[in-house]
Amino acid sequence: MRKKSKKVAVCGLLGALALVLALLEGLLPPIPGLPPGAKPGLSNIVTMFAAGSLGLPYALAVALLKGGFAFLTRGVTPGLMSLCGGLASTLAMWLVWKKTRLSLLFTGICGALAHNAAQLCVALALTGRAALFYVPAMLLLSVLCGLCTGLLLQLLLPVLEKLHLTDF
Repeated sequence: MRKKSKKVAVCGLLGALALVLALLEGLLPPIPGLPPGAKPGLSNIVTMFAAGSLGLPYALAVALLKGGFAFLTRGVTPGLMSLCGGLASTLAMWLVWKKTRLSLLFTGICGALAHNAAQLCVALALTGRAALFYVPAMLLLSVLCGLCTGLLLQLLLPVLEKLHLTDF
């Protein structure tokens, strides 16, 4: 039972960290030439770590928390995009990291691609074909941002292991 209590506590801390990172990303000014709402996806590092260390249910809980936060702070459309993107990327990262044991860099890229693909599906449902204009930029950004998030987690993992946050 102690192990489960630790997982729940770490999940809560990771959820809080994901919210802080999402909030900080929301404060970044738009970058000219990039699609509206394009962000580096730093909070995906948290869900990627949760998927790898705590397991899929806990990682999905973090993604649901992030999506709910987006609904509350930014409204229905951003909330829906965050929720769909977060759930899709979490599932993709869990599948790639835990089931195939591929690198964290590849895991990050797959998570970013899944996130943007889910967001594109929401955008297509809401706006029609206009969202297709963003596909090339979203693909490039997915690869770049996914590489960065995977690399950051790869660099942070030894520290997290020393703190015994991966012992589940």
